[in-house]
Parts: sequence; C-alpha cells; structure tokens
Amino acid sequence: KVAYYSPLPPERSGIADYSGLLVPALLERVDLVVADRGSTKPPRGTDLSVYHVGNNPDVHGWIVDALRRTPGVVVLHDFVLHHLVAGLTLARKDVAGYLNAMERDAGLPGRLLGLGVVDGCVPPLWSTRPEDFPLAGEVLDLAREHGLIVHSDHVRARALGAGFDGPIWRIPMPVWPAPPAEPAQVEGEPVIGSFGFLNANKRIPQLLEAFAVVRTRHPRARLLLVGPETPGLELEQRIAALGLVDAVERHGYVDEERFWSLIAACDVAVSLRWPTMGETSAGAIRVLSLAKPLIVSDVDAYGELRDDVVLKVAPDEREVESLAAALLLLADDPARRASFSEAARSYASSEHGLERVADLYVRAFEEAAGGPAVREQLLRDVARNAADVGLEDSEAIGSALREVGFGR
Repeated sequence: KVAYYSPLPPERSGIADYSGLLVPALLERVDLVVADRGSTKPPRGTDLSVYHVGNNPDVHGWIVDALRRTPGVVVLHDFVLHHLVAGLTLARKDVAGYLNAMERDAGLPGRLLGLGVVDGCVPPLWSTRPEDFPLAGEVLDLAREHGLIVHSDHVRARALGAGFDGPIWRIPMPVWPAPPAEPAQVEGEPVIGSFGFLNANKRIPQLLEAFAVVRTRHPRARLLLVGPETPGLELEQRIAALGLVDAVERHGYVDEERFWSLIAACDVAVSLRWPTMGETSAGAIRVLSLAKPLIVSDVDAYGELRDDVVLKVAPDEREVESLAAALLLLADDPARRASFSEAARSYASSEHGLERVADLYVRAFEEAAGGPAVREQLLRDVARNAADVGLEDSEAIGSALREVGFGR
C-alpha cells in the first residue's frame, strides 16, 4: 500500500500534470492512495510513502512537511531547491533554518551570505544565484533510508556528489500519449515554437535573435511563444527592437487542448535552458511525443537526449549563432525534419513509454518497501548464479552491482 504525495490537476504545475498521467497507470499495479492536499499523515496500513518534490514552495511545501513527519521515497524533480527552502524557512519566519541550510551548502561564507539576504544587503539568492546553492541537503537526508527516484544521470551524479548514499533509481519521465490534436491555424512557414514559462533561463532573448536571422532567409517564418511571461523579460520591447512584431505570436497560459494543438502546428520546437535547476523538461518530452524536431541546450539532463533525436546548442558565447544555424538546418531541409520527427517518435515511445515507466516505479516501490531484505536476496541470487557459471571475478561483479545501485 503506497501513499502518494504530489500536486495534481487542475493545479498549474508541470508535476501535477506528470502525476495526472502517472497515477492511473500506478493504480493498475499497486494499492495507491493519493494524499489530499495539505495532508501530512499517511493512511493506516501504508507500507511506503512517496513524495514528489519540486522547487515551488506553494506547490510542494506541504509535501515536504509530510516527508519530515514520515520519511519515504522522494521523487526529486529539481535538484536545486533554493526557492522551496526559502519558502519553508524565511517565508515562515524561520531565519535560523535558512541560515543553517546555507551554511550546510557553503560553510561559513554561505551563512554570512544568507545573513546578507535576510538583512536586505544582498539580493535574494533564489532569484539571482539559486544554482550555486541548491539547498537539497535536508530532502536528501529524509530520502536516505528509503531511496531517491530521479529522471536523469545528471541528478543522480549531483545527489551522489552531495553525499547521498541511499538507493537511487533512474526512471525516465513518462511520455504523454499523443492526443488526436488538430493543429492550430498558424500563418507562416516554417512555424517554430517554444513552450512553457517564458523567462531568461529559457534563453528567450537568444531565441529571438536567432529567429531574426532565420527570417532573413525565410521571411514567412513564424515564432510561437507559449506560456506566461516572467516579469522583467521585456518581451514586447525585444520583439520590436528586432523588427519581429509581425512574426512572433505570443500566448499566455493556455488550456490542455490548446497547448497540444499549438505544438502540433509547429514544424520545429525549441526547448532551451541555462542555467538549469537539474530538471528534466516535461515540455521537451511532450514535443517528442508529437514527433516534432526539437532543439535543446547541450547541458545537464538535456544533454543526455540522443544526438540522433535532437539537435543540441551549447549556451556559450556563440549560442545565438549556433541556434540560428540549427534552426536554418531544419528550416531549409524538409527531409531532415522528417528524419528527426521519426527518430523523436521512436525514442519517445520506447524510452519514455508510460507502461514502462509505471513498471519501473513499481519495481522501485517493491525494493524500497522491502529494503535490506530485497537487497540481501538479490545479492544472494547474484552470488549463487555467478557460482553456477563459474564466474569468480568478485571485483567485477561488485563494480557492476554498484553501477545499478547495489553494493557499497
């Protein structure tokens, strides 16, 4: 019996959408009880509690409160949790909690920097430098006994680097079964789209500059920017300065059906991010599920996508030039777009298929609930089978076990 803590639709959260997709598949496999929002006590008879943790305190604060009361498996959607921790400490008048978290991450200099934030001498670090101070320590501690579920090798490596020594399972983000989306009516060719919250980390200024280059060769090209705009981005001024007023189509928050139809209308999609918070992009996975050619930043979890599935652009001093070249490569060559489209379709269904992901979750639940007994039985079976086939290289066996999260 599994208690499941997560935001759920209609809450406006990518993790809510994620759980809205995953929960029905898990219900077919385990006795799953979805916790009511704000509940911190697992139901009677629970064998295991599972907590989805992201960086938004408004969405995940109550989940961390429940995790503190009853530790369990943590699904870590973002490695950088600075905004979450600030919301759980400073926003609750717990200055000491924030300073302790900063000191844990960065020693005495971190504590002093935190004091500067509290006193108003230093701009809020969750807005200016969150990637430098992830503040994930407490959540990792609370997950140590039961385990951590991550979506990428990048987050796995960062957790290990932070000293986490509990079980870790890497489970891909599930793909949304592509709905029969009727493409939205969008004038222009090719149509290029960027989806999700619009902010500087999504490299929107660089995308606009690269798109201006594309327009010199493809004057009918159209750019869709779909998602709420972060204050301070000054999109309207940027678009006007580049002479793109008639070429950029902006949408704020749209409902699910409209979101899918806008993706379906695109010839190419762009999902850039730097710096990252260690997340795996749900928007990118959605794009792949609709078999759309995709350009991503060549960093962290994004860089783990296969080179034959996506085009990658490094967020360096040549980013605009590289992005423009990638866009033109796809805009100029319909056959190449078709090739990437087919690769995206195949990759999304095989690597991120919902049924496969749900099975991996259940396997992790069983191992976490069984704890040491499961690991002991597995190691015993490995030893017995190795002896049966005459495999005596214990060092190689140990190394292989460590690679998949067993052994020390």
